[in-house]
Amino acid sequence: MTPAASSSAATPDIGFAESGLGQALRHMLAEGSASNRAIADYLLRNQVRVTALGVEELAEACAVSTATISRFARDLGFRNYAAMRGAVAETLQSVLQPVEKLRSTIARRAVQSPALESLGYAEAAITATSAALAGDRIDRIGAMLTKARAVYVLGFGLSSFLAGALAMHLQPFCRHVIDVAVGGGTEVAASHLATITAKDVLVVISLPRYTLDAVSLTRFARDSGATIVSITDSPASPLAALGHHVLYAHSTHPVLPSSSSAALAVIEALAVSLMTSNKANVAKAARHTGAIAAYLVGEHQIRSTHKRATNKKS
Repeated sequence: MTPAASSSAATPDIGFAESGLGQALRHMLAEGSASNRAIADYLLRNQVRVTALGVEELAEACAVSTATISRFARDLGFRNYAAMRGAVAETLQSVLQPVEKLRSTIARRAVQSPALESLGYAEAAITATSAALAGDRIDRIGAMLTKARAVYVLGFGLSSFLAGALAMHLQPFCRHVIDVAVGGGTEVAASHLATITAKDVLVVISLPRYTLDAVSLTRFARDSGATIVSITDSPASPLAALGHHVLYAHSTHPVLPSSSSAALAVIEALAVSLMTSNKANVAKAARHTGAIAAYLVGEHQIRSTHKRATNKKS
């Protein structure tokens, strides 16, 4: 088992998951027994912590026996748990370097306010996400959305406002956009998705803490033949395995369960890619602006000034 990690990975969780060891763990997560899935999930989410845990402590954290941990390590090709833990540490060393450099830069700013420190984490998350994403991948997804019969957008909890933002961006440029959870919860979302087909695309957004409903509804849409685009934080996310296309947004935060800053940046990047993908969208953008102009503050003031000037002339 090689511990080498992908040199292009920009965040520890994604970099670790894309390494040789990470890929083996993801296979266990998808195909292994219940106990092996629990261990693989813990390793993928807590790599730094694992390097300091003994076999008994890891067994307790995963609610399995020490014998199960040892057997898991051997199934991955290691002599014992200690060898597997060493491979985790070696893999982490290669993927942490660029992120630690960025964090050190933030720390050197001597930020005292937790609020400003949070902004620094948002900046780091967006930078790391940008480094790991390929522009052509976003472009391909944007082109696919414009061709879809309907684009369904799904997000629960803190991801619901991200889904709403994406739906607003897509509406002028896609044939039909449905924010499936707007105005209700799971029942409303399931009702919207009942008619999804192979001609449609579901964009699902889910960050920690993941919701079971998002996973089950996404699986239903995939089983119905729809193309799935997952916007999530890590290859260890349950939405990653369900996506035909996956866009990763770094979400680690020292206080919040997860940060949405990078996910919102990915959504905006996807919207921009779609808007600039063809000349027809320029006309669509102009038509959309004209339709809402009367409700915009600047446009309303211009129209009022023009109307007063016209009345004076007459």
